[in-house]
Amino acid sequence: MAEHIYAEMVANVFAVAVAEGDVVEPGETLLVLESMKMEIPVLCEAGGTVTEVKVQPGDVVQEGDVMVVVR
Repeated sequence: MAEHIYAEMVANVFAVAVAEGDVVEPGETLLVLESMKMEIPVLCEAGGTVTEVKVQPGDVVQEGDVMVVVR
């Protein structure tokens, strides 16, 4: 089953730490968002393989946007 990583707030994508095909573990940082001059790491809740990365540094995400898909 796929785990979709959603934006929880409007933010800028500061950094992306994974690429499609990467194997990730629970608790691993997938990307870092920036909001109000604070860096907010986005962690993987379940391990798996990254199948889609839908954002890149500099993008602005809206609440509810899918940023990464892990299977």
